[in-house]
Amino acid sequence: MTDLLAAAAGAALVFAATNLDDIVVLTVLFVAARGTGRPRPRHIVAGQYLGIGALVAAAVVVAAGLLVVPDPWTGLLGLLPIGLGVRALLAREDDDSPPAVVSGLLGVAGVTIANGADNIAVYVPVFRALTPAAGLVYLLVFAALVATWCAAAALLGGHPRVVRLVGRAGHWLVPAVFVAIGVVILVGSGVLGHLAELLT
Repeated sequence: MTDLLAAAAGAALVFAATNLDDIVVLTVLFVAARGTGRPRPRHIVAGQYLGIGALVAAAVVVAAGLLVVPDPWTGLLGLLPIGLGVRALLAREDDDSPPAVVSGLLGVAGVTIANGADNIAVYVPVFRALTPAAGLVYLLVFAALVATWCAAAALLGGHPRVVRLVGRAGHWLVPAVFVAIGVVILVGSGVLGHLAELLT
């Protein structure tokens, strides 16, 4: 029992450390949902579950030694939020609602995967060291914390100050958040340096 409680505490710590930035993304999506109706809240929640599920599944497969993912190349996923943000910046809307950067379940899942691509580097050694029972605890804790993350972001996305801030600056703030996330992914992954080496 003590081992399982320790596994649950470890899972909560790993999830929180690797998904802190998801609160920002989810809050922006919930504010956009309130302003434009897109993406729908159920798509945000389902997309977050799908994206985190895909990241965990990839980590488990890599941990089992069934697949080798070249580390720097996952950073190219940063191009997805950059593309979404640039597209939203270029789109002109007459109302004051924040732009819908993504509009459906797959779009939310794609942003979650792109934003969490670096999580795989943390998850792989963790899952490699776990027993089957501890691995199951990790999966259950991750599932519970995805719901907690979505609930927290929905509350933040409904807070009057957050809604006012995004309402005033939504046309550039929401896309800028996505572009910034993409840039952080690209720079943090080291893929730009790898590309520079290949080109020289």
